[in-house]
Amino acid sequence: MNKQRELILAFESSCDETSVAVIEDGHKILSNVVATQINSHKRFGGVVPEVASRHHIEQVTLCLEDALNEAGVDYADLSAVAVTYGPGLVGALLVGVSAAKVVAFAHNLPLIPVNHMAGHIYAARFVKPLVFPALALLVSGGHTELVYLSAPNSYEIIGETRDDAAGEAYDKIGRVLGINYPAGKEIDQMAHLGKDVFNFPRAMINENNFDFSFSGLKSAFINTVHHADQVGEKLDHKNLAASFQQSVVDVLAQKMVNALKKYPVKQLILAGGVAANSGLRERIEHELKTFDDVSLLMAPLKLCGDNAAMIGAAGYVAWKAGVQADMSLNADPSLEFSWIG
Repeated sequence: MNKQRELILAFESSCDETSVAVIEDGHKILSNVVATQINSHKRFGGVVPEVASRHHIEQVTLCLEDALNEAGVDYADLSAVAVTYGPGLVGALLVGVSAAKVVAFAHNLPLIPVNHMAGHIYAARFVKPLVFPALALLVSGGHTELVYLSAPNSYEIIGETRDDAAGEAYDKIGRVLGINYPAGKEIDQMAHLGKDVFNFPRAMINENNFDFSFSGLKSAFINTVHHADQVGEKLDHKNLAASFQQSVVDVLAQKMVNALKKYPVKQLILAGGVAANSGLRERIEHELKTFDDVSLLMAPLKLCGDNAAMIGAAGYVAWKAGVQADMSLNADPSLEFSWIG
């Protein structure tokens, strides 16, 4: 007798992507519909919360219908509903949480609350299974974290940024270079054409902890460009991009190496929006060559950004661990990992 498949309907609306997905058995994508808002936010140089919330309201039911149709399933086929409830923009989160609660209530389905950052980690599950204990390097627009995973659905932050996240720094220096939001991909491309000639600071790289700081790098970059403008000096943007990216990658890689030396793990997971950065991927692959007993698992490029498929994967693991919310579930914009296995 064939095992009945378990289907998770997942919602993601933490920032500027409205997404709904249907995931089978935690690792198979039946549908993953994403409605991006990038063009609406470009003119502002970043995400405007009120604009984001309005777009989510307009798109969430359309994405839901498309996700179910693409997956070829109906509500009666579903096993549970998973949703991002934090961290993120509170107004944006509320749209996804409200939609998920309506579906769960109307169809008597379990409601699974998912930490957005757990979703980024489990995006890698679509490549192959996670092996524990594991270490995750999460590098996204709003977060830069090192997370230790002793077992499924167990998360312990061992290092995090004290100010700007790496992705935020990319977007902020992108504005100085005249690059439209989001700037990460273009800066990465420029960096491969330039050289590290500016030697920007590597903040906290030698400190005895696993935390990060990118605010000083951002300031050093902006001051360098502004000083050049004041004295009429023309700087090579490719070299600026290369110097900035080298500083970011050096710090991320060194902190990761330090953590691997202290925490014996079987797998390193690289995930988050900035995990799509080719310079970072190349460096992490290089560093892992010295750790024979640690395998590298990187989230697929198409799933590094915000999407509901990753929420479905993380939600499946949480559901199997007995995590469930009631109809009082609310958005938590400052949510941190709160359950430790």
